[in-house]
Amino acid sequence: MIGILGGTFDPIHLGHLRLAEEVREALNLEQVRFVPAFQPPHRRMPIASAHHRLAMVRQAVQDNPHFMVDTREFARGGASWMVDTCASLRDELGGEPIVLIMGMDAFNGFTRWRAWQQILGLVHLAIATRPGARAEDEAAELLAARSCPTRLLECAPAGRIIEIPITALDISATHIRELSASGRSTRYLLPKAVQEYLTEHSLY
Repeated sequence: MIGILGGTFDPIHLGHLRLAEEVREALNLEQVRFVPAFQPPHRRMPIASAHHRLAMVRQAVQDNPHFMVDTREFARGGASWMVDTCASLRDELGGEPIVLIMGMDAFNGFTRWRAWQQILGLVHLAIATRPGARAEDEAAELLAARSCPTRLLECAPAGRIIEIPITALDISATHIRELSASGRSTRYLLPKAVQEYLTEHSLY
């Protein structure tokens, strides 16, 4: 199985990496592909340019043989709709199970995503949960209808949902940008290579 983790990664930090590693291990994923959004469709443009965000993701994953950077949203250009990314991956990988990794906050808004039903026809969902996080309203109904044991994910290419408890790391890209802008240390929040990159290029 292949995992995919999308995001603006502005910047990528240890919370992203630890989430991906714990889900990879829990599901025995062959690989996790980090998919930086070229242009997020539902939020303001990232502070760092697409070029810099992609470079930081490359720096962050370079020492993990199970991680790779997937640049298809950059190659496509324009708004980075997840349904298009999932469809492209499905075309590439055939019937192999694909797992879209997201946090509970993102999952609670999932039924407002563009063509979310189509996404579920293309991939499984792995919901990374921290203590106190829970599905709400339509997301809770969807989880109840689609939830399955881990062992069953490999039995179908798409359509199932699993919750995976992960370590609670209270790290946010917003906080990192604020620290950087005020000249304060971002050490131990980012991989060293990413910290050096954003310092070298005076980002944020």
